[in-house]
Amino acid sequence: MARITDPDKILEIAKNAEVIAVVGISPKKERASYYISERVRKKGYRMYYINPVYAGQEILDEKVLQSLKDVPEKIDIVNVFRNPKYVPPIMEEAIAVGAKVVWLQPGAESEEVISTYEDKIDIIYNACLGVTVSYF
Repeated sequence: MARITDPDKILEIAKNAEVIAVVGISPKKERASYYISERVRKKGYRMYYINPVYAGQEILDEKVLQSLKDVPEKIDIVNVFRNPKYVPPIMEEAIAVGAKVVWLQPGAESEEVISTYEDKIDIIYNACLGVTVSYF
């Protein structure tokens, strides 16, 4: 468990992932969670969208789930689009479901959260998944 900051390692994680759970998905096309998820899903990942506000609705042709616990398979990347003050329970849930890595999108990261959880789960930050997948 660690902070993952090496660009080659980040690229390797993105390339080898199959299942991505997006926490904080929005139906608004102008929101980063929407257009980045749209870009990432075009790369062929199995995507799950998490947002209790929209649970049961469809966004990007997928039914939105209540929580990470509702994802029916092992999660490779938990991609977080949330204000840092809401991230600790997401980290706890990611650990509880056995996710491999939490990717804190720009704007979702905080030093306090990263230092609290880096010994419990791998964390990527200061990188955008949407940009990373454009390299392959």
